[in-house]
Amino acid sequence: MEEKIDREKAWDLLCKYNKNDALRKHGLAVEGAMRHFAKLYGEDEKVWGVIGLLHDIDYEMYPDEHCVKSQEIMREENLPESYIRAVASHGYDIVVDIKPESNAEKVLYTIDELTGLISAAALMRPSKSVMDLEVKSVKKKFKTKGFAAGVDRDVILNGCKMINMELDKVIENTILGMRDVAESIGL
Repeated sequence: MEEKIDREKAWDLLCKYNKNDALRKHGLAVEGAMRHFAKLYGEDEKVWGVIGLLHDIDYEMYPDEHCVKSQEIMREENLPESYIRAVASHGYDIVVDIKPESNAEKVLYTIDELTGLISAAALMRPSKSVMDLEVKSVKKKFKTKGFAAGVDRDVILNGCKMINMELDKVIENTILGMRDVAESIGL
């Protein structure tokens, strides 16, 4: 990868383009999960974290141009092409035709939607927390199509195939990553 982007700069950019607290927290949740997976892959946690943090940079202002407008914004902000590609690729076969190729791209594609499902599942618990959330609870919610209906389960399952990891392990590792940032995401 090219130069690394400072996490503080990434946070400032996310906040510049996303005023919505829920979208910012989603970025933080994905960042936490990405950092966790980077450790599993023996790759750079900071790079993966920034990619996760910025993945929806265009979503609030340009929802109809998601993953397309992000490329323009990130180029205007002089971010490295590797980050731009990674961010855009999470919309593969949904809004763009940029296929995830690197480990970071494949993991982002896999866990983006899953963090939303996990957040929703955590909020249903008495604790309203990911700290005591179990894989089996998330898996049950995953199978319930009406629960968090906006979450595309097929994307998650396709992502599991891409990274060659069973759904249960992906859920477990995503929860663990979100636990690292539980306080900042309010879960």
